[in-house]
Amino acid sequence: MRKPLISSLALTMLSACGGRAELPALPLSPDMQPALLQQTPKAPLRVLEIPVAIPLPGQLMEIFAQKPKGKALPATAAVEAANQAALKKPGRDGYVNAVQIYPYVEGALYQLYAAPERVSDIALQPGEDLVSVAAGDTVRWIVGDTTSGAGTDRRTHILVKPTAAGIQTNLIITTDRRSYHLQLESTPQTAMAALSWTYPADELLAIKRAGDAAQARSSIAEGLDIDRLYFGYGISGDNPSWRPVRVFDDGVQVFIAFPETIAHDEAPPLFVTGGKGEAQLVNYRMRGNYYVVDRLFEAAELRLGSKPQSVVRITRKADRKPWRREKRS
Repeated sequence: MRKPLISSLALTMLSACGGRAELPALPLSPDMQPALLQQTPKAPLRVLEIPVAIPLPGQLMEIFAQKPKGKALPATAAVEAANQAALKKPGRDGYVNAVQIYPYVEGALYQLYAAPERVSDIALQPGEDLVSVAAGDTVRWIVGDTTSGAGTDRRTHILVKPTAAGIQTNLIITTDRRSYHLQLESTPQTAMAALSWTYPADELLAIKRAGDAAQARSSIAEGLDIDRLYFGYGISGDNPSWRPVRVFDDGVQVFIAFPETIAHDEAPPLFVTGGKGEAQLVNYRMRGNYYVVDRLFEAAELRLGSKPQSVVRITRKADRKPWRREKRS
């Protein structure tokens, strides 16, 4: 009874010491052998989804740079492709009578067709001042300029005429507002009588300014009590474009209304004059086309420019009622 125990202990010690020992095969009973033989090996594992590494900050970079498809264009071909893409040609929908009207886009190239013995007119925006005109071919193309209208309606016109058919050149016009790039091409008979532009950016800006002015007027009107308004102010002096159209107060503040064109003009500083004629600084702010002065005054001056200086005087009449001097609660 003790021999099997000693053998087992010896085998355990040999295993712990790293030695090799062959264990006797265990006899299987007849009942166990069929059960073991009937067991089938497990099916191989199937990979249902391959895990993908989540990119972390600083790792969102391409490992391999993608090469551009096709060969790079030569420099001259790239220039020609860019010019063709920027070229704006006349279209049937762009005509108003005989005038082709292009929407102005910065950097666009505008096509003009001309013909010998015919003059084509390039009309700029009203009020736009011409700075310079440059043509690539000044020998076979005749280029001149003139004006029409007066004041704010004054308009500059560039006149071009080719001396022969089948010739081309370019024209660059610079003004105080923008620059124009044109492609000129002469034909035997077909000539554009005139071309001009619309200016979407300017129109959007005008709409925004009108909206801001309307909002400012509405904000001024919201806090006013009509029964307390006093319009007994006189306006005298010079007659510049920014001369106020009316002045009134509500017993607390003075409101100076300018023409709508003040948005495009330089705003004149306001000086309140004391009893001895000395100028005093006063707090005021501009809302739309209004000056809102934070106090009442007897006299004030608007001054702008030098040699000569435009001066407009604002004076309050003496029939003001005493209660209008009091501040509202």
